[in-house]
Amino acid sequence: MRFAKRMDHFSEGIFTKLLDIKRRRLDNGQPVIDLSVGTPNIPPAPHIMKALGEAAADPANYIYAVNDQKELLQAASDWYRQRYQVELNPETEICSLLGSQEGLAHISLSIVDEGDLVLVPDPCYPVFADGPLLAGAELYYMPQKEEHNYVIQLQDIPEAIAERAKFMLVSYPNNPTTAMAPDSFYEDLIAFAKKYDIIVLHDNAYSELVFDQQTCGSFLAFPGAMDVGIEFNSLSKTYGLAGARIGFCMGNSAVVSMLKKLKSNMDYGMFIPIQKAAIAAISGDQSDVARVRSIYEERRDMLCEGFAKLGWPISKPEATMFIWTRIPAHYDTSEQFATDLVTRAGVIVTPGSAFGPSGEGYVRLALVQDMDQLQQALHYVEASGMLIPEELSR
Repeated sequence: MRFAKRMDHFSEGIFTKLLDIKRRRLDNGQPVIDLSVGTPNIPPAPHIMKALGEAAADPANYIYAVNDQKELLQAASDWYRQRYQVELNPETEICSLLGSQEGLAHISLSIVDEGDLVLVPDPCYPVFADGPLLAGAELYYMPQKEEHNYVIQLQDIPEAIAERAKFMLVSYPNNPTTAMAPDSFYEDLIAFAKKYDIIVLHDNAYSELVFDQQTCGSFLAFPGAMDVGIEFNSLSKTYGLAGARIGFCMGNSAVVSMLKKLKSNMDYGMFIPIQKAAIAAISGDQSDVARVRSIYEERRDMLCEGFAKLGWPISKPEATMFIWTRIPAHYDTSEQFATDLVTRAGVIVTPGSAFGPSGEGYVRLALVQDMDQLQQALHYVEASGMLIPEELSR
């Protein structure tokens, strides 16, 4: 059998490897606390589940959806107007996604040809790079460095690279670094994209998970943003609908229309009951959003303060459902530390190297377990003694 050369770019995903380790431990009767994959464990608000359940009980809703329902597109338009002060035409500037991951995996197919250059953050969520690679693109990594608060330094991108670039992906609040970007970054980003004729995709999946009374808006709210790009948003974390796979592509009508054309040849649309759940989420009572945010903030505080007491100081993230931190000084690599952590303490985290070259030396922890499980994770790590260098433990 012969397979596509494009698959040579990919190896087994890190999350699959971590899942295999988890299964082996569980099969051996060993405890595991999984802080690796960002899988929310907070269910949707009751009115969202009710809308989904009622729609799923209607036999008429089991046909192909084919297109987004007008009610869904209008609800998304109203959501962006009310939440982000962004005006969007529901017919031409909004397209649903079967989760942001699906959109990120496929949109490059509608923009780049083989050999085109795409700018991606480093470190970045893996599909930011994988999507362009699937389309045959060449990647240029834009470093997100700790000394710059993980904000991309656009002025450091070489002129020759910027002139070749066709497409770029940016995301703040950022996964995995948890960083937020100042308004000045978005102003510079829009000017940069206009100067070099680059299409911008801004992933805004974590705008509601911002802590310490801070707030976050939308890339599309900045003057000129609609001229150069689009924004992805997701209902997975904010509304607890991760498994339902609901996301949106919004912004520049030309980019949106090309993605719609591509998707019309790839799928038959979002299951109608899930569209109904999405409508209930973004147009219904929003009070549960604050509750979800407070749960993640409480989990953040427990883990950061708990690990600091054990000798692993971690700065509290400003946003997202993750913690991004340097590995303890007595470890050489992030994979070595992550492997030791699961082997000795039964706690799974994601090595920073899984997110790109600049991720080495860091790990990402996902705040996806209840408080009692997080407390247990701290206990397991303390009991393992692994945060104390071996020469000091003798």
